[in-house]
Amino acid sequence: LSNDKRVDPIGTCVGVRGSRVNAVTNELAGERVDIVLWSEDPAQFVIGALAPANVSSIVVDEEKHAMDVVVDEENLAIAIGRGGQNVRLASELTGWKINIMDANESAEKQAGEQGSIRALFMSKLDVDEEIADILITEGFTSLEEVAYVPLQEMLEIESFDEDTVNELRTRAKDALLTMAIAKEESVEEVSQDLRDFEFNGKHLSSDLISKLADGGVNTLDDLADLAIDELTEITGQSEDEAKALIMKAREHWFTAEEDAAAPAAAKE
Repeated sequence: LSNDKRVDPIGTCVGVRGSRVNAVTNELAGERVDIVLWSEDPAQFVIGALAPANVSSIVVDEEKHAMDVVVDEENLAIAIGRGGQNVRLASELTGWKINIMDANESAEKQAGEQGSIRALFMSKLDVDEEIADILITEGFTSLEEVAYVPLQEMLEIESFDEDTVNELRTRAKDALLTMAIAKEESVEEVSQDLRDFEFNGKHLSSDLISKLADGGVNTLDDLADLAIDELTEITGQSEDEAKALIMKAREHWFTAEEDAAAPAAAKE
């Protein structure tokens, strides 16, 4: 291990005329070896993992542990790879869910997200579209930010005076309190079988149960009856995670069928 910044890590791994990496390739019966420069910055790490595709821009979603990676059309096939192999390997290497898209898809997604945020602000803050758009332009994406961002930051918005800022912050805090109460009430409606349900040896987290309750999933049968895309939309999970969770939730259906069939088989 060397912390000497003068050392070229990729060149060192490749070796003179590729001698080192070729030796590894030969040991692996010709398997291709890609060398990726590690970085503390997750976005930079992902960009390196997707090379040689050139990344135009990248948006990091810390909450969902996912990244939207924008490439031009010429690099789209390179980034995705045959059968999605490149993006899948990059995702496994970095530990992040990676969504590859072109500029048009990115613009459409951003427009949709801005529309959702605009609707949220107009509904919960009781403001018109102009005020909502000012907040979005200034980088606000949630009620929490409006309620608790340092006061001085909001006062720096030229379109707002102090009274407007204080009123927006008060409305945001009131809306958050109302939503929190409603969230607690919805969680109380969750059945005991869903609370007792175990996945990978653990009960579902309170955060996941809350998301399910918000999506109208209150019983184990409700969960088992979901389609994969419905569950991913509710919880933000990957398709593989959602599929595994749904199949686990359906196990009690098969157990019940087997138990019902057992007496009939015994009589025969």
